[in-house]
Amino acid sequence: MNTNTIDAVMLSKMFLAGAKNLEAKKEWINELNVFPVPDGDTGTNMTLTIMSAAKEVTQLEEMEMPVLAKAISSGSLRGARGNSGVILSQLLRGFTKGITDYKKLDAISIVMAMEKAVETAYKAVMKPKEGTILTVAKGASQKAMELAEDAEDLTSFFQEIVKYAEYVLSKTPDMLPVLKEAGVVDSGGQGLVEVLHGALDAFEGKEIDYTITGASASAAVKISTQTESEIKFGYCTEFIIMLDKEFPESEEVKFKDFLSSIGDSIVCVADDEIVKVHVHTNDPGLAIQKALTYGALSRMKIDNMREEHEEKLIKDAEKLAAMEQEKSKVPAKEVGFIAVSIGEGMGKIFTELGVDYLIEGGQTMNPSTEDMLNAIEQVNAKSVFILPNNKNIILAANQAQSLVNDKDIYVIPTKTVPQGIAAVINYVPEKTVLQNEQNMMEEIKLVKTGQVTYAVRDTHIDDKEIHQGDIMGIGDKGILTVGKDVMDVTKEMIGCMVDDDSELISLYYGEDMTQEAAEALGEAVEELYPDCDVEVNYGGQPIYYCIVSVE
Repeated sequence: MNTNTIDAVMLSKMFLAGAKNLEAKKEWINELNVFPVPDGDTGTNMTLTIMSAAKEVTQLEEMEMPVLAKAISSGSLRGARGNSGVILSQLLRGFTKGITDYKKLDAISIVMAMEKAVETAYKAVMKPKEGTILTVAKGASQKAMELAEDAEDLTSFFQEIVKYAEYVLSKTPDMLPVLKEAGVVDSGGQGLVEVLHGALDAFEGKEIDYTITGASASAAVKISTQTESEIKFGYCTEFIIMLDKEFPESEEVKFKDFLSSIGDSIVCVADDEIVKVHVHTNDPGLAIQKALTYGALSRMKIDNMREEHEEKLIKDAEKLAAMEQEKSKVPAKEVGFIAVSIGEGMGKIFTELGVDYLIEGGQTMNPSTEDMLNAIEQVNAKSVFILPNNKNIILAANQAQSLVNDKDIYVIPTKTVPQGIAAVINYVPEKTVLQNEQNMMEEIKLVKTGQVTYAVRDTHIDDKEIHQGDIMGIGDKGILTVGKDVMDVTKEMIGCMVDDDSELISLYYGEDMTQEAAEALGEAVEELYPDCDVEVNYGGQPIYYCIVSVE
């Protein structure tokens, strides 16, 4: 194959092949996690992120560069999970910004898009660290720039870029001592290299299965409890508008007014790129014609509600519409809270403290930007605080914050569940939102967190020799203790956390620790630190036998 340009069709194949190759290697990438804990999830997070975009690409009815760019950018942005997934989504977002105006891409235009990708991703990270996926992306971009002017054949151009990306990846342990000590390369960088490998395979014409399983179907809103004789408007009409121009709130109001003039049971939900529409009408064509003035239509569905076999569908959907309408009548409160939590006990604690919405996730499954956006939509408040409660979820929360325009979103960068609990406890309703934000930011700095789990492989890290099956006590900045017994390791870990200023020790025991064992641990800690208050709470979290906070 000898060519000097690629079109949207070829680029879509390269993207899907890259996604598939990453998916195939995700478990291996998970195992590159520096800490030998049973929740290494870089490969999973990157795969879920890119597959969200791949599903959008497979549903495209036309394959033009702007349409493809939008699908990749929007899909990855909303599906982004974990730090590695968010950074990958920003790389894709930047790259697609650089290709939108082209029908075909040559080496020069590809270089410009790669530069934009790196620039966008670096800006998304508050403190970029070299020796990571960012470094690999930057290295690939710089190599592309070096080769571009003399590149007559994209095959050798792409081959050299991938080869150099592998070289930069191999050097990541020299840039981050923690990687060298653990004997691994950066897992996020490895994920990016696998995407590039898959893309190159597609360009070279290798046989690839481009099928993306689990492609999302439209979530149809199903409406009505009416019998056939009571139905005033006979056609349940649903579709999605893929916006090709701005759809401000004023235009949304006009569109809803038009739908009201031709029908009822109206649901119209808009974001920056799509509008989901549902209406009962006797003339679906009028709704469709009006919608076409805003953009192309997708996932169209028209049901005759007078047909008996549709009655259950209709009944369920009207209840949903009524609930949405009722919810919209409730005045928004001033402040709401969203917390990421895992485990029945942890969730109950947050709920009792007044958190409005819990996102199930945390360490073992990082929620996506889309999950954050859905949660924000559910909280009927003018200002919403988000507590990620995991350092690997903060970027996704920040990304969701940047996508919301109708509410004020404040991300409190809580890295652990105890920090999240401390933040909520220290919220003072009488203070302003900004005063509370500043106060919570200060309070979470005073919380030390320790987590006790088991090692999934042999490694050497933080000057400690660790063997598979060992029990580890992990603090805020690294592994504090290693041993064979959960109780002994937990007490030793607490000893590393307590100082003369400590006043409160909180123990949250997980699903793999009994209540009796937890209470015995609490009594032992009370004896060791009589000047501190000790609380024992059921957390119910998986993987971590015990989570400890010291304040």
